[in-house]
Amino acid sequence: MKPTLMILAAGMGSRYGGLKQVDGVGPFDETIIEYSIFDAIRAGFGKVVFIIRKDIEAPFKEKIGSIFEGKIDTEYVFQELDSPVEGISSFPPREKPWGTAHAMLVARHVIKEPFAVINADDYYGVSGFYTMAEFLNTGCKPDLHSMIGYVISNTLSDHGTVNRGICAMDQDGFLTEVHERLKIQRIDGQISYAGDDGARHPLKDDDLVSMNFWGFHPSVFETIRKQFVDFVRENGSDPKAEFFIPLFVDKQIRDGDAKVKVLTSNDRWYGVTYREDKPIVQEAFGELIAAGKYPAPLWEN
Repeated sequence: MKPTLMILAAGMGSRYGGLKQVDGVGPFDETIIEYSIFDAIRAGFGKVVFIIRKDIEAPFKEKIGSIFEGKIDTEYVFQELDSPVEGISSFPPREKPWGTAHAMLVARHVIKEPFAVINADDYYGVSGFYTMAEFLNTGCKPDLHSMIGYVISNTLSDHGTVNRGICAMDQDGFLTEVHERLKIQRIDGQISYAGDDGARHPLKDDDLVSMNFWGFHPSVFETIRKQFVDFVRENGSDPKAEFFIPLFVDKQIRDGDAKVKVLTSNDRWYGVTYREDKPIVQEAFGELIAAGKYPAPLWEN
């Protein structure tokens, strides 16, 4: 059975403004999502599951949905504040979504095979999909996950700071911890982040970071469900608390229930964190097309 690609597309991108998941960046108005799915198809993925919200369903499907008919199986799953979860009879009132791990959880009924998770608005490069597909086809187990690690110098924005999860690994390349670092930027040639003490602290150019490209066995959904029930019980009174993917992964690592193999990608990551990033991303896709990495238009056949 071919692996599935889950795409987290429920966010709106507050710093960018507007529904950036359907904003074209390719020469024929192709979106970043389209390039990701193109890469996934040629790497051997067999299905795409979009996690969206009901209120963006119409514009999302109008721009994205029809493109993939006959190319790859697609499913739509909706992340809502009160999406039913076994073990939770009622949710506390809140306006903010419950986070990326909760977004994964709402797809538990439509994914029965090993699967990868990516963000809708990030471009991950060609090689990561082949690397991930190989892991999902040959190495994925209930107690063995994977994550594509990107070289931090390949993930920065020229138009502002970014937040990244810096990966700590053991000698065998298994993830031990993800340290969330804020306001990362290259200043006078040195990459650094803003610490809680208000000072800037250096990072190495070849540090690996998580860009939310994960690989899981479908049994992980029950793990997420159990942890999410506990999370809501403990954090329900905090309207800003979010249940992120690294939270449940970190608990599994600490409890010895699973390992995460870090698979390195040297591809450059592109994203539209800021609206000023868009021309750079458009230029990058032009260069990738000129280098023969993609056809133009992307779906010429």
